[in-house]
Amino acid sequence: MMTSPSRDEAGKRAFLKSTIIKRSVTVAGRKTSVWLEEEFWAGLKEVAAAHNMGLFALVTAIRGERENLNLSSALRLTVLDFYRDQIEQHRRRESAA
Repeated sequence: MMTSPSRDEAGKRAFLKSTIIKRSVTVAGRKTSVWLEEEFWAGLKEVAAAHNMGLFALVTAIRGERENLNLSSALRLTVLDFYRDQIEQHRRRESAA
């Protein structure tokens, strides 16, 4: 007898089926396309807002800082670094309290 998946399992599967979105951007005067998961585009918007920048200005800045990486990888790593920094700041505040 087959059982239906739990809500938790269904949620995990939904998360794993993330939509990949293509955006055209101009970086250093050159048009390029970037494919990223929805969640990374959302994360990049948060990073941009935290730095008082527009999304595409942030993408251009990241390209300049991480020239040796594929642009999509550089963008993903930037989001990862941003959230890691937030976690570290939270831990420091917690330990200082």
